[in-house]
Amino acid sequence: MSTNAQSVTLGTSFARELPELAEPWHAPANLAPHLIIGNEKLARELGLDSDFLWSAAGVNFLTGLALPDHAEPVAQAYAGHQFGSYVPRLGDGRAVLLGELTDPSGRVWDLHLKGSGRTRFSRGGDGQAALGPMLREHLVSEAMNALGIPTTRSLAVVATGREVQRETVLPGALLTRVATSHIRVGNFQFARASDNLDLLRRLTDFAIARHYPDLHLSPNPYLALLAAVTSAQASLIAQWMLVGFVHGVMNTDNTTISGETIDYGPCAFMDSYDPATVFSSIDAAGRYSYGNQPGIAQWNLARFAETLLPLIGDDQDQAISAAKAILEDFPTQYTAAWRSGMRRKLGLSSQILDDEATAVIDPLLPMLARAEVDYTSFFRALSRAARGDMTAIGALPAVPNEFADWIEGWLRLSPDAEAMDQANPVYIPRNHLVEEALAAANLGDLGPFHHLLYLVTAPYIEQSGQERFAQPASEGFGPFVTYCGT
Repeated sequence: MSTNAQSVTLGTSFARELPELAEPWHAPANLAPHLIIGNEKLARELGLDSDFLWSAAGVNFLTGLALPDHAEPVAQAYAGHQFGSYVPRLGDGRAVLLGELTDPSGRVWDLHLKGSGRTRFSRGGDGQAALGPMLREHLVSEAMNALGIPTTRSLAVVATGREVQRETVLPGALLTRVATSHIRVGNFQFARASDNLDLLRRLTDFAIARHYPDLHLSPNPYLALLAAVTSAQASLIAQWMLVGFVHGVMNTDNTTISGETIDYGPCAFMDSYDPATVFSSIDAAGRYSYGNQPGIAQWNLARFAETLLPLIGDDQDQAISAAKAILEDFPTQYTAAWRSGMRRKLGLSSQILDDEATAVIDPLLPMLARAEVDYTSFFRALSRAARGDMTAIGALPAVPNEFADWIEGWLRLSPDAEAMDQANPVYIPRNHLVEEALAAANLGDLGPFHHLLYLVTAPYIEQSGQERFAQPASEGFGPFVTYCGT
């Protein structure tokens, strides 16, 4: 257990091996931090002493004010396509990599801050974050982890003691998070644009060693990396789609090499099923709508492939052909992952033939869209129907007439209700509940936030007396809008 800042070993491999992508950073002097929320379970998993972390000295460590002497905190450089338009220099404008932690099992994690102040990549921004969005990322990322979806994790939310000017003056905060790394497609785009083949090769070798070490044995490890990342992203996006998650800002700088969900800005969960669902205030064209997410992921992977072409082979025509074959397999991999997940959601055993499964899977989502049925509630109601209780299904608007024949055909396949309960959450971070909890937190009452966090981090366990937390918003809640950069 690490009991003080000097006893914490923070690796510096990114800063040391890729200095062209690492800008040195120092914590702002005007912080007066205090802990808002600490993730006890995650601290234990990382081998950190929570008694130290939640102390005044530990909070200074979590904010970068008091790091081990050997630490080399850096802001990472990357480029990216933002809403389809290429920006050659983005980078960590309000984030910083403190270093790498190795947990007791030997697994390496980035220790990273968000809202940590200005860096050389901040451009016109203040580099800060407000309390509400940081609590939001803590809540949603921990909910995603509980759902079994690869994600960055939140170790702590710390108030900075500074005020943040947005539309109004808000209390400032920062998030201390971990991930298996923060390497993104955008890092590769930055390296490729530099025309520094050595940098590109070092970055690629670093990513392989960090995430896919067995690929070093491949005849062409760089092509194998493209295939591995393609598979990881196909699996990730399928998992988003299966729970109704809308990321909201799928720029290439938010596409990780590890296949982890990163940067919970304008994200939200869909209530009524609608492929056109968009929450982000700046996504007027719906580029990153719920239904577009698989196609956007493939587009982002094509940008990744472009960066790797010089490494894949000297003959660029052959390199392009090999990369294209991998990219063209993305829809097949995504569909296989999604259909496998949908079979689990519908309780269909492996003995059910594909044709039989297809007959119930394919017509389902169009019916949900026409009926405007709440996506999450529908699947939990189905598990009750599998037990012979049709009450919950009957209580869903527009379901009885529209779905009668479908439900009859589905029940003939003897769905496994117990398996369904392990695949379909009762509790997700519903937008109206998140807003309610954050509003209370901004007024100094963290009770509603902690209660919601408790429910969404045990999402498959139905809790007595918590029915309203499993229900969609009332009509009076109105259209929900999320915002980037808050």
